[in-house]
Formats: sequence, structure tokens, C-alpha cells
Amino acid sequence: MTQEHIRLHIPGPVEVSPDTYAAMAAPMIGHRGKDFQALYAGIQPRLQELFQTRQPVFLSTSSAWGVMEGAIRNLVIKKVLCCCSGAFSDKWVDVAARCGKQAEALQFEWGEPVDPAALEARLATGEFDTVTFIHNETSTGVMNPLEEIAAAVRKFDDVLLVVDTVSSFSVVPTAFDELGLGVMLTGSQKALALPPGLALFAVSEAAYARAERVNDRGYYFDFIEFRKNQEKDMTPSTPCIATIHGLRHQLNRIFTEGVANRHARHEHLNAKVARWVESKGFEFFAPEGYRSKALTCVKNNLGIDVAALQKRLRDDHRLALDGGYGKIKGTTFRLSNMGDETDETIDNLLAALDDALGKL
Repeated sequence: MTQEHIRLHIPGPVEVSPDTYAAMAAPMIGHRGKDFQALYAGIQPRLQELFQTRQPVFLSTSSAWGVMEGAIRNLVIKKVLCCCSGAFSDKWVDVAARCGKQAEALQFEWGEPVDPAALEARLATGEFDTVTFIHNETSTGVMNPLEEIAAAVRKFDDVLLVVDTVSSFSVVPTAFDELGLGVMLTGSQKALALPPGLALFAVSEAAYARAERVNDRGYYFDFIEFRKNQEKDMTPSTPCIATIHGLRHQLNRIFTEGVANRHARHEHLNAKVARWVESKGFEFFAPEGYRSKALTCVKNNLGIDVAALQKRLRDDHRLALDGGYGKIKGTTFRLSNMGDETDETIDNLLAALDDALGKL
């Protein structure tokens, strides 16, 4: 990295390692030839292991929001219930409405987890055939109870659960098949520590069956088109081949480290940040028992000038800090530990924070 590089400790895009960029610089190949088929097929077993699924894992040249919208277009016939507890989950209601679907928000306060009992009560009305749910709400640092939510939805045979794991995938286990999810999706720019622009997702047999009944599901994110092309180890449209080379490299790193070890590393680094938060007298925005393992959303209960803190970190230490998102900007700030972070990089961040706070 150049001297001018600002190291990212924001919750995405996260820092991308030089060796990942080097892997992405592989010579270009055609996306309709044997070289791409070999690249695509070669990474499938490891992706399936991470997703904990026997289904294929699709690659979409888009942000995760593309697949989030695609899931709405493919699956909603009656009405969609959107579990809302932060900036990104709240947005899903608007996305569904713009797709011409009937949508309702199951609204919770920012910083509070989604309540499975409240979800079950709304589903019992029979009005809904799809539920959207964000596992780890990046804006608030809340990790919602995925297993309990999935169990609630499984009580209704005709309801499909769409799960965003954008900032939890590879941080904690996410068992697609075991949990009976309809769709599970993630993006490249968070814990996978790749540049933005690649979404990954798995689709259940029940979700395929639903999609086949929908006539206006579009083309670019059509689940049936993805399945047809996957049978030939291809994607429906031109993929971001360089990023897929990077993904293969990152998968090699993940499995060299060991998946369980990767989960443990994220938990260890997250706990280190949490101890720093407590030692400085700050509070957590997320409640005990529901805090993200990928990042920490710090409540600015001490009333510091968050913008000034960001500037100090950037000017004095060449580090980027997030100053809070949406309506909690400035009243919170967020510290990311996801991706390829280590004890050394997190220790460096915390030391820099100590120095910057001392100069405010």
C-alpha cells in the first residue's frame, strides 16, 4: 500500500489485502469457456461448505441489494413481511413496494433485536408468503436471533424466509439447509474481505418452486436462469471474473485457517474491542446477548465529537473510522473487526483511538 493509503476499519468495504489484489490480477478469461467453468466449479464445494448447503451457491455481479430485490421479485405472490430493526432492514420495505409487491414492516426500535414471537403472531394471520430478515444489522451492531426466527417461520409451510448474512457470513456459522431457509445471501465487501461488486446466494427447492409460479420475476436476478446456467458452471450474464479470482484466493485463506478457527478469531477480536469500549466508559448500542461479532456499534454516551475523532484518526494514524449510520450518526460510532483482521491490526486501531481521544 502507498503511504497515502487510509486503512479501513469501517464496516464495509473492509480492508483488502495485497495478496488478494494480486490474485485478482490473474489474466482475463472468457466467461463462456472452459477456463471460467473450471474456476466456477472449483470454488463450489468450499462455498457450499461455508453456506452449509447441498444447493449450488450462485455468484451475482451486483451488490447484495441486487439479490435482495431479486428475492422479492422471485418469491412474493401474496404479501411480504419485512423484519425491520435498522437502516438496511427498514429499506427492504421500500424495495418491495418499488417492485410492486404488497409489503408490511414488522418494526422494532433501532438497537433492539427482532422478536420471534412477534413475527410468529403476524404470520399466523395467513397474509404473508415471504419474510425478509437481516441476520446482522450492520447499522446498529445487533445480531438478530437467526435460529429462533427460522424456527418461527418453519411453522408455516407456505412462508419462505429470505436472510441477509452480508455482515455475518463467515463470521459465525449460518446453516442454510439445517435452518430451512428459502434464500440466503451475502456480499463480497464485508467479512469475505474482497472489493464490492459480488453477491453470493443459495436458493431452496421450495423457493425455486415458488419462483416458477411468478411471471414477472425479471431476468438479471431470475433464480431459474441462475439454476439453468449453474448446470453448465456458468452465470446468466457476464460475471466480475477478477473478483471471482479474488474469491478463490480468499476461500483458500479461509480453509487454510479453518472455518471454526475463523469464527473463533472474529469472536476473539470482537471481545477485545468490547473490553476497550468498557474500559473507556462507553456503552454498547446493541443489548447484551445480541451484539454483532463482526463489528461494534459504540453508543456515544460520553458526548465526544465523533467527526473530530474521525479526523484525528485519519490525519494522525491513516485509519478510517465510521461515525455512525443514518439517524444514529454522531450518537454512535462503529468499529469493524471482520475480514482478515488480526490481533496486531486491532491493537493498532485501539492504540490509535486512545491517542486520538486524548487529543480531543
